[in-house]
Amino acid sequence: MAGKTENLSLLGKEAAIPASPEDAVLERVPNPHADTDYLTRFTCPEFTSICPVTGQPDFAQLVIDYVPDQWLLESKSLKLYLTSFRNHGAFHEDCTVAIGKRMTAEIEPRWLRIGGYWYPRGGIPIDVFWQTGTLPDGLWVPDQGVAPYRGRG
Repeated sequence: MAGKTENLSLLGKEAAIPASPEDAVLERVPNPHADTDYLTRFTCPEFTSICPVTGQPDFAQLVIDYVPDQWLLESKSLKLYLTSFRNHGAFHEDCTVAIGKRMTAEIEPRWLRIGGYWYPRGGIPIDVFWQTGTLPDGLWVPDQGVAPYRGRG
């Protein structure tokens, strides 16, 4: 992979957590199988952000599925980008959709979906789903594997 990662600013280097999602850098690398439809999944089981009204922390599990085209998302840059939300005030819907749109803008996938499975705020769990376009024909996509919130019952 030499030569394909030389322009990356984060991979293999010490990197600080960005102060905000706007300051975060998402990086991409060439897809060596751009002629093939396949699914890539990122799961972030401990995503956090801040409620823009109360300032209290919000917690979610994010599941991001995408079918790459010419580019793959570099995972260290994604980790730092997602971590930058921990001091970012935004509603669940805004965080989830903004992440999906930002990834789509960077890597231009054939298809992308994000599921934001948020833990209850005020006693109500909020799940947010966003996707681009239509899934390529014949591609197997497993269930995101996150059960609906059931409390302790």
